Amino acid sequence: MFGEGIAAGASPSNHSDKDVAEWLPVESGTCSYITDWTVVKTRWGLTADAREEAALTPLAASCTDEPITVELAR
Repeated sequence: MFGEGIAAGASPSNHSDKDVAEWLPVESGTCSYITDWTVVKTRWGLTADAREEAALTPLAASCTDEPITVELAR
């Protein structure tokens, strides 16, 4: 379902009940995970809470700035 970033370091039981403020994949998969997370949130019209934004913003600054395409859910 998600990109390779999720498979890179943990089983679903390690993070299934946590948000991005509490869990992120191993460093090598962080940018891919952030991209996938953003796509899902955007697709379904979900918002990021303040803790999620605070956790992701400094990490995303080190990722490449590439446009993404999102197909919105109906």
